[in-house]
Amino acid sequence: MLYLASRSPRRTELLTRLDRPFRALDLEVPEVRAADESATAYVQRVAADKARAGLARVGDDAAAVVIGSDTEVVLDGRVFGKPVDAADAVAMLGALSGRTHQVMTAVAVVAHGRQDGVLVISEVSFIDIGQDAIAAYVASGEPMGKAGAYAIQGGAERYIRHLAGSYSGVMGLPLQQTEQLLQTFELKGVAHV
Repeated sequence: MLYLASRSPRRTELLTRLDRPFRALDLEVPEVRAADESATAYVQRVAADKARAGLARVGDDAAAVVIGSDTEVVLDGRVFGKPVDAADAVAMLGALSGRTHQVMTAVAVVAHGRQDGVLVISEVSFIDIGQDAIAAYVASGEPMGKAGAYAIQGGAERYIRHLAGSYSGVMGLPLQQTEQLLQTFELKGVAHV
């Protein structure tokens, strides 16, 4: 059975597009970056932590394949996680305004005795966003719970001047790369159904 170790409705929606039966697992996995941990190492570790936690939860299923994913927004080496409050969201969006940042999404796929993963890095360029527009967007509530305080598939799309990379990766699960990982697991004898 295929499992998605995620509480994200966006990831659930995205994985549904791959037309594979799966079950979402509601897990709480700590997302704390170590002081000396690079942004790429951090996002990959958290994705793997989620997948391994999911596998531990469904350990009695010998055919379990678990997907874990993590997405972070990075600007000048600074990781912009989920805003803690509205002021934090305003500050994040102000920093991203008029700049190009990276969105790193790591996907880890684990099964009993096997783990693989991929890191997808996209570049997103924002137009200059005025303070009133930022305040209105934050007031909508959409930035809360989103890395970098925005949802590309929502109201923030109007501020994106250019995207180079994976749209679904910026949303939280790069579909092409996830499909390739799942196919690799099948070729190695780990079925998803």
